[in-house]
Amino acid sequence: MYRILLLLLLPLKVMAADLQARQLIVVTTGNWQATQGQLQTLEQQDGHWRAGPVATPVSLGRSGLAWGLGIYPQQPLNPQKAEGDGKTPAGIFALGSAFGYAPTLKTALPYLATSASSYCMDVPASPYYNQLVDSNQVGQAAVAGSSEPLRLDLKTPGDKRYQEALVVLHNPANIKNAGSCIFLHVWKGPGETTAGCTAMAEPALQQLLGWLDPKASPMLVVMPKPVYWRLAPKLGLPRLPQ
Repeated sequence: MYRILLLLLLPLKVMAADLQARQLIVVTTGNWQATQGQLQTLEQQDGHWRAGPVATPVSLGRSGLAWGLGIYPQQPLNPQKAEGDGKTPAGIFALGSAFGYAPTLKTALPYLATSASSYCMDVPASPYYNQLVDSNQVGQAAVAGSSEPLRLDLKTPGDKRYQEALVVLHNPANIKNAGSCIFLHVWKGPGETTAGCTAMAEPALQQLLGWLDPKASPMLVVMPKPVYWRLAPKLGLPRLPQ
């Protein structure tokens, strides 16, 4: 808690110094309540930000957006992300591993091939809260109560939502009740909201995973567009292509 309060006191220019990304995924919405948004990619070339190859509509949490815990701290005057609130975390986030159903995936990112024993723990009381675990390693009792098995197709045949996915490093300190298991993943269908993740058509996600380069320190930015415009100069974020 002390660390979070300290981060809230840091000036924005200090936070901007931490933004070393040369690839950005930017998701913007019209307002905090929006459940649909637009994803675009940007990459640095010769010291200048240019549009990347992926631009696509996305579906967000059923309750809109709320400030999450990432590189840029939560803000006290806006909604705050909490476990089970159905909101997509807003802020600036590093990215973790990709995961999916297939043994391999066309991506330069670290990749986890999931199985029936793969879970993300969304139970705040669990010592594995907000972590990907294997029940064969931690024990079946340790994943009791989790609503996030990573092989959704084994529960519902044809469910492709986690066929390809990418971990967003929201709440990296695994603070209880601050929100867990945030991913970029395949959507159930156009306009279908999520429990807090960012979802898109499978071809767009495949293109995104193929574009991302861990050597470029890629990051995810999620904000209502008016908030992005206001904070971009202070945070060193690029202007968005029109």
